[in-house]
Amino acid sequence: MAEILSDETIDELNHLGRKIIQKRGAFRFSMDAVLLAHFPSYRPSDSVLDLGTGTGIVPLLMAEEAAHVDAVEIDGEMAEMARRSVAMNGLEEKVTIIRGDYREIDDLLPSEKIGGYDIVIANPPYYKAGSGKASRNESVRIARHEVNATLDDTIRAARLCLRPRGRLAMIHIAERLDEIILTMKKYDFAVKRIRLVQPNEKKGANLVLMEAAAGGKSGAVRFLPALIVYGEDGNYTREILEIYGMQSGYE
Repeated sequence: MAEILSDETIDELNHLGRKIIQKRGAFRFSMDAVLLAHFPSYRPSDSVLDLGTGTGIVPLLMAEEAAHVDAVEIDGEMAEMARRSVAMNGLEEKVTIIRGDYREIDDLLPSEKIGGYDIVIANPPYYKAGSGKASRNESVRIARHEVNATLDDTIRAARLCLRPRGRLAMIHIAERLDEIILTMKKYDFAVKRIRLVQPNEKKGANLVLMEAAAGGKSGAVRFLPALIVYGEDGNYTREILEIYGMQSGYE
């Protein structure tokens, strides 16, 4: 059993019996990471890199679908929680947690891994530093505002790490979609899939899921049906329940 500190919780993930360790009063994973983990199509041979893994939520939700997942986290406390969660779920052979700054990814990873990943996953900070109301909680502020890595930093790191035609899967706020596309183009990505996420059918999209190919040919972008989070009754839609592993709510 992994060591659990007095200010930590163990939370169920409704996925293959897996659990995650999180700290009370600090940044905890949200729906965004769950949606992102389920967005790409994985192959059993895929080598995956998760940029900014936090407490390791994305690898815990998709580790069985790929050959191996490397997950980078700059915050030492979060990286240690992620390592303990990986061990608690018996995934040490599938997931490697790497503490470090992915802005220096070419120094952080072995040279043979640079340019060799099949998929890079990223849930970067959504808001520019100094914009909006930043949380007083440091871990939340760093996760939500570009205190450390910017959008440009994230896409640059992904491009360095991907093999030709490798894929970047990312979730971000919809209001920055134009900037995201331009930055992807700057680093020779071709956007291939876009899916908007709406709180409900009457509200516009607040999030966007995107997949882009490194060095891919522009054109033929697939716009997927919007993902609706809440139905008219105020409850999660069937698709959200399925993503969360809670299908029994409709059975």
